[in-house]
Amino acid sequence: MPHEHFYNARMVWTGGRHGATASYDSYSREYTAVCEGKPELVGTADPAFRGDATKHNPEDLLLISLSACHLLSYLAECARVGISVIDYEDQAQGKLAIKDGKMRFVEVVLKPRVVVAQGTDLARARALHERAHAGCFIANSVSFPVTNEPVIIEEGAEGAVEEML
Repeated sequence: MPHEHFYNARMVWTGGRHGATASYDSYSREYTAVCEGKPELVGTADPAFRGDATKHNPEDLLLISLSACHLLSYLAECARVGISVIDYEDQAQGKLAIKDGKMRFVEVVLKPRVVVAQGTDLARARALHERAHAGCFIANSVSFPVTNEPVIIEEGAEGAVEEML
């Protein structure tokens, strides 16, 4: 595998068709992101910053990127050691706050709920979350803590006690 990978995206401010930036309160924050060969993504600012609550914002996208990267890293780790993942769902949470005089993400907590095949070594399945985190390209690229609080459940044991970190 090559040691470098390159990505391209085109960002277009589509809000201009609703009027110019005459004042902070009046302009549209809508934009379209385009990566060649993929569906367009329509986004805006968070509603706290005068954006449209029905569209994704950069904060959503960062949280989604961290969650998706962990998911893909975890599935790869499990596949490599023969752990069969049946289901995976994450309820990721991010906190934006003022730190060092600037608004920024100060933490993200991933809360994956993973169902594995019967007979799986639950401790091993849980430990693979740390390996996945260590290998996650996106988590390795941010300057705030990203933590994991996984729940591992053996298939057919949804009513049973869950193995938690």
